[in-house]
Amino acid sequence: MTAALNGYRVLVSGGGVAGPALAWWLAHYGAEVTVVEKAAALRESGFAVDFRGPTHLGVLAKMGVLDELRALQTGGNAMCSVDGDGREIFTLPAEFTGGEIEVYRRDLSRVFYEHSRGSCRYLFGDEIVELTDTDSGVRVSFAGGDTQRYDLVVGADGLHSAVRRLAFGPESRFVRHLGYHIAGWELPNDIGADRTSRQYNEPGRMASVAADLRVAGTAGAMAVFRSRPANVDWHDQDAQKEFVTAALSGMGWHVPRLLAGLADADELYFDEIARVHAARWTAGRVALLGDAAWGVTLGGMGVGTGVVGGYVLAGELAATGGAHQPALAAYERRMRRFAGRWQRGAHPGRFLAPATGYGLTLRNGMFANRLVRRMMLSGTSSLATDAGLPDYQAAA
Repeated sequence: MTAALNGYRVLVSGGGVAGPALAWWLAHYGAEVTVVEKAAALRESGFAVDFRGPTHLGVLAKMGVLDELRALQTGGNAMCSVDGDGREIFTLPAEFTGGEIEVYRRDLSRVFYEHSRGSCRYLFGDEIVELTDTDSGVRVSFAGGDTQRYDLVVGADGLHSAVRRLAFGPESRFVRHLGYHIAGWELPNDIGADRTSRQYNEPGRMASVAADLRVAGTAGAMAVFRSRPANVDWHDQDAQKEFVTAALSGMGWHVPRLLAGLADADELYFDEIARVHAARWTAGRVALLGDAAWGVTLGGMGVGTGVVGGYVLAGELAATGGAHQPALAAYERRMRRFAGRWQRGAHPGRFLAPATGYGLTLRNGMFANRLVRRMMLSGTSSLATDAGLPDYQAAA
């Protein structure tokens, strides 16, 4: 630990992945860090996430978590597209879908939390309701009634960021719906699913299932489907289940069984597939990180880029001794170049659930070609690499 940020008070909103990663780095440099998370506890839902390339893995190694994550990795899941009778159309290998390390989001979140909680304060079940940015700090009011002042506030609170809404403006200005929704849930594995994720398509709709490799007898289902923006409360799980069920109704293959499992599921991950467009990621003493700044739902490299962003933001603050203006400018300049390379072109809905029969045929033919698969695998690794990432620890 260094003392570059001793006495510097930072509030991080979001206890998922990027927030705790940033919190660890800030505490490493001596800052007093509080992480506020609206959920009452660490979230147990979510899909597997991956890291790829020397930049992602290098930051994990610097944090001291790389070996632990290797021990938790799923090994990656191949993705097999099937027809209504379960016959293979094409298969994408595990290294394409799972990168060099793939872990369940719940495991990654727990590892980052365990590594940071000894040096950071966590507030679960609370949220920011008001921000007042001044020359001397940010005055923050919490839903629980407390009011505090911080030198910096960081919104690492996802696509529907409350910090972005409070400091930059309404969500409608920044989040663009890409015409699809995504849902994920767990169910008993009574259909014989194995580690290979098998997906079935009809025009504009996709459903997939694979065994949960860490919970015996459990499978994970995922659905992606074309739709207009949903008039559904993000906290009303029953309404979300009805919306997903209506969207997938009438599909063949195992979909009726997956929907029966949805009805009984304790947790549901549900969101629109959307892209964030924000002209600024920083303003005064407030910064955005991860999906709040550059998110694309199911974009492929968002988790790794968020972890790298936490490293860069903390490092720039340490390099300037907490001078927020030059630090935030340097953070935004570097991360716009890195995140922008993959964020602009990502459109997972079109890839996973092409809207037309012709689109499905075109996609299936393309991914049945080994050369195309090899080129795409090479391209994703290069997009995740930043050879010029500074060694902030040495500088501090």
